[in-house]
Amino acid sequence: MNIGFSTGSIALGDFTKAINDLNKKNGTVIELSALREAELLPLLSSLPTLNLEKYKYISIHAPSKLTTFSERELVDHLKQIVEFNWPIVVHPDIIKDFRLWKVLGKNLCLENMDKRKEIGRTTNDMEILFNELPDAVFCFDIAHVRQVDPTMMEGILMIEKFKDKLVQLHVSEVNTESKHQPLTFESILAFNTLAQFIPKDIPIVLESPVTFEKIDYEIEKAEYIFDNVRLLSVLNPFKDMSAYFYNKVDSLTNSLITNSL
Repeated sequence: MNIGFSTGSIALGDFTKAINDLNKKNGTVIELSALREAELLPLLSSLPTLNLEKYKYISIHAPSKLTTFSERELVDHLKQIVEFNWPIVVHPDIIKDFRLWKVLGKNLCLENMDKRKEIGRTTNDMEILFNELPDAVFCFDIAHVRQVDPTMMEGILMIEKFKDKLVQLHVSEVNTESKHQPLTFESILAFNTLAQFIPKDIPIVLESPVTFEKIDYEIEKAEYIFDNVRLLSVLNPFKDMSAYFYNKVDSLTNSLITNSL
């Protein structure tokens, strides 16, 4: 399983420290975060010298708000990344002029949004965006879609509609204030309902804010989302405690039987 972290979750605003920390831990995926405008230019200037040899998958997260750069200036800066052929994760609500962004081609990676945003929350929203930017690829944020629709049906629709564009997942818990948090037992169970629809080779980027000591533990928790055998071993002792656990065990068991046929 290809899984790792966003640098912003490990050392907010300090990608150098985050990379040094992550290089000492498990994980084959890294997202270089420049979520704030001030982080972008230092990151871009450092790209040729960063020690990223251990990673099978690398992406960059563009700034989520524009207060200093114009939209054109931001795209001009991001064009420097195209030569690395890494996905550039972008929040759709900062896109106003679609023509500017087409220059990024397949390196442009659109992320579905949380409940705070006016666009990018639903499958219909994302379809509008991809119609305007047909070469763009997809970052599926599983926590955002759960916040927008706790039934996870919107997530199933979104994955099925854009599976051919899907290049990475964002995984974490998201609280009521739309802040990323470490995974909880409840979020692991909720996210597992989508696991069967997600291709097994898709890179997973954790956005859980954790300390250095808990990096590997958070990776292990995330692995349970996509491993029904391990998750079932945890749930089995609780199956008679409530209808919820009983039904979850039953669903996982049936899934394992179906996949073995």
